[in-house]
Amino acid sequence: MALTDEQRQRYSRNILIRDIGEEGQEKLLSSRILVIGAGGLGSPNILYLSACGIGTLGIADYDVVDISNLQRQVIHWSADVGRPKIESAKEKAVKINPDVNIITYKEKLTKGNIEKIIKEYDFIIECTDNFAAKFLINDACVLNKKPYSHCGVLMFHGQTITYTPGTACLRCMFSSPPPSGVSPSSSDVGIFGTAAGTFGTIQATEAVKYLIGKGSLLTNKLFYFDTFHFDVNTVSLEPNSECPVCGKNPVITDLSGFAE
Repeated sequence: MALTDEQRQRYSRNILIRDIGEEGQEKLLSSRILVIGAGGLGSPNILYLSACGIGTLGIADYDVVDISNLQRQVIHWSADVGRPKIESAKEKAVKINPDVNIITYKEKLTKGNIEKIIKEYDFIIECTDNFAAKFLINDACVLNKKPYSHCGVLMFHGQTITYTPGTACLRCMFSSPPPSGVSPSSSDVGIFGTAAGTFGTIQATEAVKYLIGKGSLLTNKLFYFDTFHFDVNTVSLEPNSECPVCGKNPVITDLSGFAE
């Protein structure tokens, strides 16, 4: 699709980048990204991906805005408390860029609906806050050969990895979710807003690089960043031949093992 004069102005700072240019911007405008979770990680993803000109942006979230969200979920404002997050997020995204087609899903993603939803998108961004959802998204993406970004943040630190078909997935590192109550959540130990913002923008950057086919992705790499001590570490990974979902003899061949 050829850019209009207005689009050339709007996206001029993207187009000036040698590795994007008009061709890359046209790719973004024809791309479809699904953001699962409109919270601390989802907020910067939705804001920046809308601003940079992703053609279609899906937003999935079934929660409503709570006052305790406002410390980090910057797409939601005080007046949005009590509103569905997808409504609040869509409103801000459209105000940033009316060019972007926003599709919302006010429903919990489950084994019964996730595959139907993700098949419509080129890249999935996982912005959830619980292990059950993270493993469901991982397995659905692996089984359907969908590239996606995984991320988890607590307090001042977090980690992220990008999956593309044939590279290491979440289960290559952790074969199953930890038992309930073993790992703390943000409601137990807290999460600092800028840490979520930092990782959300990393996820958005990974998505853009994948879509334009340029740069190096965090595939087969786990990126860890402790923003409090400024401790940065990247751990090299390899696809695990014993992985239960993407290994040589997978035991997970569908999503029937999930509770819902």
